[in-house]
Amino acid sequence: MKKIPIIIDCDPGHDDAIALVLALSDEKLDVKAITVVGGNQPVEKTGQNTLRILAILGKQVPVAFGTSTPLLVKPYHAQVHGESGLDGPKMPEPIQKQLDISAVELLAKTVEESNEPITLVPTGTLMNIAIFLLSYPHLKSKIKQISMMGGSAVSGCSGPGDVAEFNVWVDYHASHIVFHSGIPIIMHGYDVTNKAVIPYEHNEKFREHGKVGIFVADLLDFFGKPFRGHWPGTPIHDACAIAWLIAPEIFETKKVHVAIDLDGEWTYGATVVDFTGESGQSPNAEVVFDIDRDRFEEMLHSACKTYEEKERQL
Repeated sequence: MKKIPIIIDCDPGHDDAIALVLALSDEKLDVKAITVVGGNQPVEKTGQNTLRILAILGKQVPVAFGTSTPLLVKPYHAQVHGESGLDGPKMPEPIQKQLDISAVELLAKTVEESNEPITLVPTGTLMNIAIFLLSYPHLKSKIKQISMMGGSAVSGCSGPGDVAEFNVWVDYHASHIVFHSGIPIIMHGYDVTNKAVIPYEHNEKFREHGKVGIFVADLLDFFGKPFRGHWPGTPIHDACAIAWLIAPEIFETKKVHVAIDLDGEWTYGATVVDFTGESGQSPNAEVVFDIDRDRFEEMLHSACKTYEEKERQL
């Protein structure tokens, strides 16, 4: 089976961590590199979190740290993931170090050396990806697509009126660059990833799947705390961008034009989705509108079982 070569650009983050669990377990994917960006926390923290996640999974992948500084606005970091960016689970020390090159340099090196087009999977802010596209425009043709978690077709969680989504809003100028790059984009927006929930009463089922299953359950327990009482479960936003590559049939999508609001007083950073085509602009993204939640949860259980089987073989 021919694998899909991908580079994951992330800012772990509990849902980023589960995205890595899924990506590094599936035989359909070939994770060539992981680049780290600031977002949920500064890159020094999200980078160390990435290395510790790899230690838990028993995987070694080239990792490089990027930037925490947006192109034109001040940095902003989320609080929902705790002070470390990955509070809750007991984390081991890393078993590898980050490379001595930047995230953008690793992106360029990996893309340039690949014999086939690479899929980029950003699950955090889009600063690294935008800087890469600006710095290495000749490599754009070697990017097959971008499967990203970010934006929202309806509503949001950030900005003055909560109409923007965090990953896009933190550096909406970088997001504008990416969406207007001409590269095919699959946008897994906040409105849909909120449907990718694990019901709270299902958390304990993951503990049946060995060390990685326990890790996932601990992630769900901590990340789900703010949602209890007003949400049906813990949303695993970032893993959707990976799940689409493995099983696109569990998603419903539509090709539309997406613009980033750069100037609105109350709506800057919002992804404006042209549902009806009235703008006359050609589609620049395939926007996800629905997900089969049950199949999504089955994929996460299957991933944990894969690690459990390998754990038994050691």
